[in-house]
Amino acid sequence: MTEKVQHETHGFQAEVKQLLQLMIHSLYSNKEIFLRELVSNAADAADKLRFKALSNADLYEGDGELNVRLSVNKDAGTLTVSDNGIGMSKEEVIKNLGTIAKSGTAEFFGKLSGDEAKDSSLIGQFGVGFYSAFIVADKVTVNTRAAGAKASEGVQWISAGEGEFAVADIEKQGRGTEIILHIKEEEKEFLDDWRLRSIITKYSDHISIPVELYKEEVPESEGPDGPDGEKIPAQSGVWETVNKATAMWTREKSDISDEEYTEFYKHVSRDYADPLSWSHNKVEGKTEYTSLLYIPSKAPFDLWNREQTSGLKLYVQRVFIMDDAEQFMPTYLRFVKGLLDSNDLPLNVSREILQDNKITQAIRQGCTKRILSMLEKMAKNDAQKYQAFYNEFGNVLKEGPAEDFANKEKIAGLLRFATTHNDGNEQTVSLAQYIERMPEGQETIYYVTADSYQAARTSPHLEVFRKKGREVLLLGERIDEWLMSHLNEFDGKTLKSAASASVDLSDLDDDETKKAKEDAEKAVEGLLVRMKAALGEKVSDVKFTHRLTDSPACIVATDDGMTTQMAKLMQSAGQAVPEPKYIFELNPEHDLVKIVSDVQDEEQFSQWTQVLYDQAALSEQGSLKEPASFVKNLNALLANLVR
Repeated sequence: MTEKVQHETHGFQAEVKQLLQLMIHSLYSNKEIFLRELVSNAADAADKLRFKALSNADLYEGDGELNVRLSVNKDAGTLTVSDNGIGMSKEEVIKNLGTIAKSGTAEFFGKLSGDEAKDSSLIGQFGVGFYSAFIVADKVTVNTRAAGAKASEGVQWISAGEGEFAVADIEKQGRGTEIILHIKEEEKEFLDDWRLRSIITKYSDHISIPVELYKEEVPESEGPDGPDGEKIPAQSGVWETVNKATAMWTREKSDISDEEYTEFYKHVSRDYADPLSWSHNKVEGKTEYTSLLYIPSKAPFDLWNREQTSGLKLYVQRVFIMDDAEQFMPTYLRFVKGLLDSNDLPLNVSREILQDNKITQAIRQGCTKRILSMLEKMAKNDAQKYQAFYNEFGNVLKEGPAEDFANKEKIAGLLRFATTHNDGNEQTVSLAQYIERMPEGQETIYYVTADSYQAARTSPHLEVFRKKGREVLLLGERIDEWLMSHLNEFDGKTLKSAASASVDLSDLDDDETKKAKEDAEKAVEGLLVRMKAALGEKVSDVKFTHRLTDSPACIVATDDGMTTQMAKLMQSAGQAVPEPKYIFELNPEHDLVKIVSDVQDEEQFSQWTQVLYDQAALSEQGSLKEPASFVKNLNALLANLVR
């Protein structure tokens, strides 16, 4: 390294300035996590070198023994964390250490709760772990050189965390990165060997490369004579491996504690919360692989960002290949975290090769089956724990029936719903529970979709179901219409919308009820023809209905037509949707319908017809295409009443 270094000064990205201020002013209550983040980053750098060296072995520069090393200089008050991994170029240093590369800065700050213990652990999740160094250091120096670059292409980065950093070209013989932390006076505990060992053992025991700590040795027989003739001990030392330094997933399950599984999850996922469940499995046979799969307890902030890559870490014969290998897990299980280690894939495997590979397909099927089995077991043995999972990830699981035909029945069994038989809008009822409660003779599972659970619960389509004591599933999420368009049957029972034009519960009527319905229709005979003429092309048909008890009218889609919620779903996706034509259904037993039937003035009759239709449309759709027209007709009718 040259003695005199010319530095260039740069300003931090605005978000980094905010982040540094939070850290410097004790964002962390658990300050030791800074070391977990730095060691984890160093291990990642080693993994990246291994992967790139598959196609260019010269990157090892004759040194294939990868490690992370920690050393302390108590006199200088520094802690150094170094690795011989991939290293960085000058451009990469400025980009990676001057900005928050990962998207989601606003979400990061929005997640801060004021609870230091929780807030501190968010750092890794948002890809800003390096900056945690400033929690314990008032100055940080980074010396790095990219693997394969010349010694003269080393780079030095220095910052005191006060809004700017300096960068300079330096000589660096070895590849990799060296981070020198100038420890704050009040944080000198992190210069203690025992303290560092305990942190490494706690957080980094699972890392598959050695994490080494420098230990000084003072042999008594060596060294020169002192002024009084005594021997001065020679200072020397050795590197001691502190962690187990074996890939955790290769060990026997019985040898791995729950604490180790939990810490490993936090390493691979950068999540701050403990996982909800996990499965560690070794598959032998035609396809051999090891999987370690985790179900998180909390949904990540970017769960619904479809541009965000997600997937499992892929290793081949214990060599890291790629992050976020999405080919091994279906999209509806994108919340699953963990890794795969395959013995059958080639070391030079790429994303393109994985796309259409029989081994990939076999592993994907196996992992999917295992996750679904984990969820089934959880739902059966711990309903409260499963409900916590479903509250976080249920809407993602609803994508499954459309995506995974082979497992449609399994996925459907894992879904939970609010129903008319439950108080509140909690999604707690399974389809199996619904079937158990069905009265004898009922062969259909009924549901209703709407913009919200409250809108679904108050839908006029439910009136006859309440009267007859039939349970209906209440679906109030945008994804629900998409789900039900692909979920037509479960356990031999047909699923049908309560708003369907073909819904008919008349077989439950007694003779007296049937006679009353016939009489009601005769009393307003001729009404259908007049209303159809008044509405014209706006509707496909006008009919009487007995699905209503409190409402005068409703609109329903034809059995082959597009439903309201499906139209909204397509519109939200930017697709053009033709104007739907509904069937307008009238309740002949309702007093308002009887009054309208007696109106002889055709202008007033037309206004009443439009108002009844708009009311039904408002109840079904939540809004009107021409609200001003509805108000005008309503005002005209009100004016006639008060004259």
